[in-house]
Amino acid sequence: MLHHKGYTGVVEFDDEANIFHGEVLHVNDVITFQGTSVKELRRAFIASVEDYLAFCEERGEEPSKPFSGQFVVRVSPELHRKISLGARLEQTSLNAFVTEAVQEKIQQMSL
Repeated sequence: MLHHKGYTGVVEFDDEANIFHGEVLHVNDVITFQGTSVKELRRAFIASVEDYLAFCEERGEEPSKPFSGQFVVRVSPELHRKISLGARLEQTSLNAFVTEAVQEKIQQMSL
């Protein structure tokens, strides 16, 4: 994966065309790039993100952000009760309690 200004690109190799091609993930718009070497691919990825941001600015539009920082999680009523109780016992918000639990799990995974 490639990263630039908060955007992430994923890459595949097309054996028939002998070329790498990629797409920026987690945006509402389509942003693609391609190259024949890793160096060329990185340059194309960065150029595509920069072109996208410039295009949005020219049009006076807000660029699509990869993540908003909000997502809905569905859990069982029993787990919801336990999370709520845990947050209350730690005298913190439900959001802060869940955020800390997720951060701990991500650290364990070394992401």
